[in-house]
Amino acid sequence: MNRLAVLGVTLVAALVLATAAGRPPSPRPATAPPEVFSAGRALTDVGVIAREPHPIGSVENARARDYILARMTALGLSPQVQADFGLQRVARAQEPIFVGGQVENIVGVLPGRDRSAPALALMAHYDSVPGSPGAADDAAGVAAALEVARILKARGTPARDVIFLITDGEEAGLLGAEAFFARHPLAGRIGFLVNMEARGGGGLVQMFQTGAQNQGTIDLLRRAASQPSASSLSVMLYSAMPNDTDFTVSRAARIDGLNFAFIGRQFDYHAATSTPANLDAGSLQHMGDQVTAVALDLSQSPTLPSRGPDRVFSHVFGDLLIAYPAAAGWLILAACAGLLALAVRNARRSGLLDAPGVVRGVGAAVYILLLSGALMHLARRVATEGAGFLEQRSLLARVTTWETALLLLGLGVLLLTPRFTARGRSRLQAGALGLAAGAAALPLGWDLAAVALGIAAAVAGFMTFGPPVRVAPAWTGVLLTALAAALVLQVLAPAAAFLVAWPLLAACLLAVLTTLGAAPRPWITPLAGLLVAAPVTAWILGYAHGVFLGLDLPALLALFAWLAALCLWPLAHDATEPGQKQVQAGLVAVGMLAAGLSLAIFLRMSPPWSERHPQVTIVQHLQDAGAAGALLISAEPRLSKWTAGVLARDGGRPSLTTDDLVSRRDFWAAPARPAPMMMSAETTLTALEGDRQRLVIRPPADASGLSLNLRSNTLATALTVNGRPVRLLAAPGVWNRIRLQAPPETLVIEFTPAGPGALEVRTLSRLGKWPAQLSPLPARGPREMAFGDSDTALVRAAATHRW
Repeated sequence: MNRLAVLGVTLVAALVLATAAGRPPSPRPATAPPEVFSAGRALTDVGVIAREPHPIGSVENARARDYILARMTALGLSPQVQADFGLQRVARAQEPIFVGGQVENIVGVLPGRDRSAPALALMAHYDSVPGSPGAADDAAGVAAALEVARILKARGTPARDVIFLITDGEEAGLLGAEAFFARHPLAGRIGFLVNMEARGGGGLVQMFQTGAQNQGTIDLLRRAASQPSASSLSVMLYSAMPNDTDFTVSRAARIDGLNFAFIGRQFDYHAATSTPANLDAGSLQHMGDQVTAVALDLSQSPTLPSRGPDRVFSHVFGDLLIAYPAAAGWLILAACAGLLALAVRNARRSGLLDAPGVVRGVGAAVYILLLSGALMHLARRVATEGAGFLEQRSLLARVTTWETALLLLGLGVLLLTPRFTARGRSRLQAGALGLAAGAAALPLGWDLAAVALGIAAAVAGFMTFGPPVRVAPAWTGVLLTALAAALVLQVLAPAAAFLVAWPLLAACLLAVLTTLGAAPRPWITPLAGLLVAAPVTAWILGYAHGVFLGLDLPALLALFAWLAALCLWPLAHDATEPGQKQVQAGLVAVGMLAAGLSLAIFLRMSPPWSERHPQVTIVQHLQDAGAAGALLISAEPRLSKWTAGVLARDGGRPSLTTDDLVSRRDFWAAPARPAPMMMSAETTLTALEGDRQRLVIRPPADASGLSLNLRSNTLATALTVNGRPVRLLAAPGVWNRIRLQAPPETLVIEFTPAGPGALEVRTLSRLGKWPAQLSPLPARGPREMAFGDSDTALVRAAATHRW
């Protein structure tokens, strides 16, 4: 078998292994033994909770609340409802933005033998976003909590109390969690917390966030979890992302814990298609298995995990989770350097190394990074317009095709680069390919990233691919780039260093066994390459899949093409040695690149919508107070045919406009007929004793939400919202924003101004349904669905109050 065939077998084996490792377990049926978690049993609860969309404050959310209360009562948890007004500032916003609303948390307790011991808490939220049944986000988490409660109760009295916290208002801004951890008496008793979330409708469950100083927590996960999927890289990346879950609030309260979620089938995230029927039962099973194992361990343990220095950790395959102190990463790098030095010594003794060839190997590694990044970035531009969740939906509807396109591009570059290296005299071809990748994106609009990546790839290619280079020096250069990168990561981000160090360690061992790919016996390199490269590449593909799901940044996947080259290089290089094999390898590489870009073009040119993956449509009626004017508006990035027809039905022509009270981004608007008797929020300002002022806002009785923009021309101090101290109006002339879902009947803002002045108040009342006074919206086809706040009405008003 020639090297090209061995490379093909290795890649197929890696794909099969990665696919198998990333598949959730089979769901257990409702008839499973009572001592184990059953997704079949939990799905019954999902079906009831996620029957309809149930956002905070809605009638359907109250129905879900009552069902959960009944289930927890039957389990002997004596549940109570914590009714509260949640309000908190959006942490990552530069300007003052607050979110709030009326919440109803459900809190139950399974009593333990030692009622004074720190309690274990299991947390999930039961509200959904508007327009989505929320079967995954987060009816699945609630159902898992109920099934775990059943198991714990069946196992006998736990050693400590187990608190089941089912929060409300998570989708509105973590409001239920804020209310619980700020004001509930049980909050101070929690010693460890497990949160269950979802950002999609399937896939393997990821443990992606821990509390601070997670040594004991990771030790717990290692001994308890079944088929864990977790890494310190995920924890590090998530901490830098503008994403939050209820766990954010408990972590800020310095409560240790674990945060689990699955993120596959992202088309269903916050969509009408997030139904019980579309939920992956295997994902629910995996969530339940993870949480059950942790809960059984902690509920019976006399102690909770202790804090210690953060661990570097990652899953490998099966139940294997490797963890070690950050300083141990230096030992791994020392082993890499030692093995590489041994391989280099052996190759030099055989006369296989030359310094210029090593330098060109370094350049080849850089070329892989830059060219694959440029091509993947180009593919994203070709496949669909714009960046953002709504813009990405056409790709999410055919996510396997999209991922296959990127995989082909990465593999194509990985095959082509060793060919350029071994053949030599490929400067013009390599440079032209880089320039073409950058220039091809320009007809789609100016893109600095595309131009920069293309030019950089062209420069790297022109400087690298001169005289032919043998496998030993070329592979040495590739390995040296990884050693340098791992050293930098170990210094700057030790939690991420393993991603490079572990494949590098395997590659350096392979380099010793094969004398840097030039072993005297021809069968050694392909055999060792297959046995080592296949599992290592599978592990790398697993991480690439996670990044693909978590971030809409395809160019980042170039990192994994480069990582795969560490072990695959000797097979790919030798497959391109002079003769017919070189021609075959070149044709395969070019074919992969052409296929990847062709799939990207196919994704753009062919309609992706189906009954399973319908097109997003969004229409709202926006009216000014007193029926002074009205608009039909849509937040769709590009208007669908259905939406364009609705916006134009009153004779107007849709155009882009902006109003940050309505939306943080531009939206489509067209003139519309006003609806009579549409009520707006009422605002009144009353002087109290001294200089104190009271602003009272009364939203319409049928308002499901209320947005406020407030601006004072003088400093305000001692400000409270419904009796809660809040830093609003702290700077004159600055707009302060409050976004409420399920607003209270009356919102009272009291403050003391620094002197005479005026307060501008802009209100937007969000009504939860289409105005009955207007003609109903036309029926949607089976390939179209309402999304988010679609099919609702908005009424805006403005007033200026002086004192």
